[in-house]
Amino acid sequence: MSNNRRVAVIGLGSMGGTMATTLHSAGWEVTGFDPSEAARDAAAQAGISTTAELKDLAGTPFVVLSLPSAAIVEATVPVLLSAPGTIAIVDTTTSEPATSKSMDILAESKGAAFIDAPVSGGREGAATGTLSAFVGASRTAAEAARPVLEALTGGSYAHIGGPGSGNVVKLLNNVLAAANLVSVGEALGVAKAYGIDPAVAASSISNASGGSKVSANMYPNWVLSGTHDSGFSLGLMARDAALAIDVARQIGEQPELLAAAASQWQEALAALGPAADFTEIARTVAPAITPAGAPHKTTVA
Repeated sequence: MSNNRRVAVIGLGSMGGTMATTLHSAGWEVTGFDPSEAARDAAAQAGISTTAELKDLAGTPFVVLSLPSAAIVEATVPVLLSAPGTIAIVDTTTSEPATSKSMDILAESKGAAFIDAPVSGGREGAATGTLSAFVGASRTAAEAARPVLEALTGGSYAHIGGPGSGNVVKLLNNVLAAANLVSVGEALGVAKAYGIDPAVAASSISNASGGSKVSANMYPNWVLSGTHDSGFSLGLMARDAALAIDVARQIGEQPELLAAAASQWQEALAALGPAADFTEIARTVAPAITPAGAPHKTTVA
């Protein structure tokens, strides 16, 4: 197989593992790496070749990163660039703009491209190759990465600006979603207190100017139903909301409403733990509308 169809996927969790399978199904020669043996085994079951050593993938023409944090991105990219041959590294991690800028400089010095391309669309989008991506890169780097971006998104990606800009807009997207999950929950809690069915209220609002994906889909499908099985953790959303506020403050911005919402996510994190589904925020902001109700108190006020 020609070099331009070889891709390494680093991080084989819920999103990375699914993206690896999608690329494999699209005809790419995929090799995956994850420090977790269980994650590697799951990928192997899906027909993905895996390795237990990151350094084995140095110099692979294309790379997709799906990692837990910016710090792990910083530790991973130099290993991948330690051998020649890499054309483009597409980082789908919800990372930090300063990290993406420094990785872009490092990649360019090695004759490669680094693109921050955090994604939205969840497991379903990853499985169907219909993710949306927020791309931060030079025009040249974005073009170098285009074959992988097309395979993961079906062309549904926005080249927002230079290195790091994809991270900024993805964090703003997530903190807006986080704030909307709080505000819709609070509103439906008020409706319930008036004796109005929250599902009817959510449906009515979703057809009007206050509507959103949160009111139209997330609350009916995952909150009011009590399933809370979106596949995205409360710990990750709380992290993203806090990081969005940090990124804003680094340049002197003080987004007060978003910061207030982010603090409510920290309270939910303390009450429910990081492994809870992110839609369980409703259990702390509007417990009356959720089948599971408020989290159990572990301390007496």
